[in-house]
Amino acid sequence: MTNERDPRIFVNRWGDTSGPVLGRPGTRQDNCSCFDRSRPHPRARVGFHTEHQDTSAPGWQRLLEMIDEAAADQREEFRPLIELTPEERRQIITLPPGIARLTAVRHLVLYGSNLVRVPAEIGAMTSLEEITPYTSYRLHWFPYEITRCRKLTRSTVSTRALFGNRRIRPPFPRLQPSLNSVTNLDLGNLDPRRWGATAIHGCSVCDRPLEHSGLHQMWISLRVATDVLPLLVNACSAACVDTLPDGAHEYVPTPHKGGRVDQPASDWG
Repeated sequence: MTNERDPRIFVNRWGDTSGPVLGRPGTRQDNCSCFDRSRPHPRARVGFHTEHQDTSAPGWQRLLEMIDEAAADQREEFRPLIELTPEERRQIITLPPGIARLTAVRHLVLYGSNLVRVPAEIGAMTSLEEITPYTSYRLHWFPYEITRCRKLTRSTVSTRALFGNRRIRPPFPRLQPSLNSVTNLDLGNLDPRRWGATAIHGCSVCDRPLEHSGLHQMWISLRVATDVLPLLVNACSAACVDTLPDGAHEYVPTPHKGGRVDQPASDWG
């Protein structure tokens, strides 16, 4: 029988993923003022983060090396940030498309990252069972392609930082009008202020190339693993938009263009 007087030991789940306290020298994250995470502002105006990834930065170069290593040894857990200095972590504002090669990874740990977006290629991580971007306070949305990770059943997300979250109902960025043709759009060199990403190549729904079709962006909030996430859909046609599921319970029930969309009342209290 266990002696009740003995001290209980708790496992620190994030002990090897944490870093310096924010606001002190060597901070690993930039500040984010997109919306107030402490109180509802459903009618405020928000937008996408506009930063472009500096691909010459030492942190980015090291991340590319770590993805090569992880793909080569078929590791099942990938915790890249713990091998970077705080300043190198701060240099990473997205993940490389090369994460598509991490088909053996079951747990992706991005605790305390400086990410502002995740690429659509995460959908190719078909073994992914758990994702942990906890305290990544600048990460407000995810690509719809994450729904292709059929084994994903566990997530740890700072939900108050998400667009449309049920606690404070911040708004969604207003999306661009739908295009029936992208002939005049450079899909590999986009303005993230307008499109949310710097490159869009395939349809989020059917995976066909967008070069000879259109671009219909929509927001939808769906339960992905443990959390309801705001997902950005880049569809090639209105027909693909029509195949999208209904939104999660207590969220906007249909795909929408963002802006001042009517959301259910916040359950903040």
